[in-house]
Amino acid sequence: MPHDKLNTQAFKSGNSMRRLIPYLLALLGGLLLPFSFSPFDWPWLAPVCLVLLFGSWLKATPFQAFLRGYLFGMAQFGVGISWVYFSMHDYGGASALEAGGLTALFVLILSCYPALAGWLAVYLFGDYGKHIKLLVAFPAFWIIFEWLRGWFIADFPWLQVGSSQVDTPLGHGLAPLLGVHGVSLAVALLAGLSLSVLDRNDWRRRSAMMGIGILIVSCAWLGRIQWTQPAGPPFKVALLQGNVPQNQKWQPEFQLATLELYAGMTRQHWDARLVVWPETAIPAYYHQVKDTWLVDLRKEAAPHNTDLIIGMPWYDLTTQRYYNAMVSVAEKPGTYLKRHLVPFGEYLPFRHVFGWVLKILEIPLADFASGEKGQEPIQAAGYPVAASICYEDVFGHEARDALPQAAYLVNVTNDAWFGDSMAPRQHVQIARMRAMESGRYLVRATNTGITAAISPDGKIISQAPMFVQTSITAEITPMSGATPYIFFGDWLVIGVLVGVLGFVKIQRFQYPITT
Repeated sequence: MPHDKLNTQAFKSGNSMRRLIPYLLALLGGLLLPFSFSPFDWPWLAPVCLVLLFGSWLKATPFQAFLRGYLFGMAQFGVGISWVYFSMHDYGGASALEAGGLTALFVLILSCYPALAGWLAVYLFGDYGKHIKLLVAFPAFWIIFEWLRGWFIADFPWLQVGSSQVDTPLGHGLAPLLGVHGVSLAVALLAGLSLSVLDRNDWRRRSAMMGIGILIVSCAWLGRIQWTQPAGPPFKVALLQGNVPQNQKWQPEFQLATLELYAGMTRQHWDARLVVWPETAIPAYYHQVKDTWLVDLRKEAAPHNTDLIIGMPWYDLTTQRYYNAMVSVAEKPGTYLKRHLVPFGEYLPFRHVFGWVLKILEIPLADFASGEKGQEPIQAAGYPVAASICYEDVFGHEARDALPQAAYLVNVTNDAWFGDSMAPRQHVQIARMRAMESGRYLVRATNTGITAAISPDGKIISQAPMFVQTSITAEITPMSGATPYIFFGDWLVIGVLVGVLGFVKIQRFQYPITT
């Protein structure tokens, strides 16, 4: 009897361990996924991580799939956006406990997206065959919920799987065609096909291997297509990185010194056709400097045929509203007002619910207003510009608004809030995806880094070191034409996925699907 009891206990213990394995696989996949992004840049890890997640979903109930997806999300975002803690603690004035709590809350909210993707996929397709789940349901719901995360409630499209592939055939081939979600779909399909390779059926195994080869070769071939063409000769761009400490940026006693710093850096580049300053480089409102300091700067730049794009705050005296703005100091001056604001940074969503956050954080929240959609593109260096300020460049569909009219993209940002964390590296990787989607050069000037010039194929052609007061130069070519993504945006991928899911579901009512 004692021996039988020991065997029974060992059997139960073994069963318990086996039941834990899918959860551990999901957790491991989430922990590893951030390493596919910058600064680690191991893009091959992305499909491996989805293999672990999809494998954990295969024989799960809807509730189990939800829990495993939630574990995956907690690990993915807990590691991948850990910089939120440092932003709140080191620069926002929150205590370690407060910053940790708010970061954990954010991670828990974001984790709902992969959790709901798993729950819905298994709930709707759990009784379908293995390959329908691996090649249709799981990839489709993963992409749909990545897309939802970019605008529904969270408004945070950070760490989209496709952004990790900017240096792979998947990114080069599919980004201009289908955008970041098309690239994410390719990664998810690779994961599904890889799991299908493990099938005992020779035909299915060989078909899956052939599918992997076709997908990779097709992307490599698509990457050779030039979707856009030069609209004029190359011109020189200078990008300034002032490295102004965040704690003195808005101190009145440093205002004049900051203005002179950037003016002096600009004077070193009168041979450039365009000079770009970072986000809110001028620590004063536009109306305070437009008739004095900016006029003098324009007079000084005009003989050299040099245009400037400058980030600065804007106060509308009529409406008494504040904006985050980008101003072109050029023969044809213009202004772009930031449309997509940073929640808890530039405005407070649901103030009646989250008002308590202001008591914790010491971020100078000004409650900026959003600029209107459909703004006329600003002009600089003789061409219209697709402008974005800081966080806006993480939204691929918004860059399309000024395209194909715009000849190149300009982003100004201030990543000083994130210190020497993963965030600035992840941010520039996202910017590379925007260049690839649009088939245009993208130049970005930042306060502390990473200031860079990016080619239409997503390669960084010039880059400044972080936390150094410096400037870089690059030659960029204005481009014309349009990639397919500029025409169709994200709706092509999302629409096809919804259509395929609906088709497969409807077919079930007519024909049994068991494979």
